[in-house]
Amino acid sequence: MAKITLFSKNNCMQCKMTKKFLEQNGADFEEINVDEHPEKIEYLVNLGFKAVPVIEAGDVRFSGFQPSKLKEIL
Repeated sequence: MAKITLFSKNNCMQCKMTKKFLEQNGADFEEINVDEHPEKIEYLVNLGFKAVPVIEAGDVRFSGFQPSKLKEIL
């Protein structure tokens, strides 16, 4: 299983829903809050993302709360 990284920010409902989904499914993931680590924003923009949450798992990257895609990477 690829390492899962969740890029999130404060007061983001989709971020909270994504984190809760990962926790409820026993996923081992790292959360990076872009409010606390603003240097990561440029990384996400360079990948073509304009909003969080962004999920990164190996070669798979997507944004938004997408339970079907989250299930695929678990």
